[in-house]
Amino acid sequence: MTDTLPDRLSTDPNSPFFNEEVLSRGIGVRFKGVERTNVEEYCISEGWVRLAVGKSVDRRGMPITIKATGPVEVWFQTEAQADDDES
Repeated sequence: MTDTLPDRLSTDPNSPFFNEEVLSRGIGVRFKGVERTNVEEYCISEGWVRLAVGKSVDRRGMPITIKATGPVEVWFQTEAQADDDES
């Protein structure tokens, strides 16, 4: 696994931009200079995030989101685990 973050990432398992390996490391997102914890999806190159609106869900149980545009910064919250198979 590399230390390069994807340009676009989603927390929805049905999305083509879902990546369980990256999400398991933990992703921090800063949007317009404020660290956000309710980001459902982001795109760095296009400069937008999808933010969950409260605890509201649609009829399929997915969070209701709004798309907001602005500068997006992302980082890994934990370091990569080295796979040491030394015996």
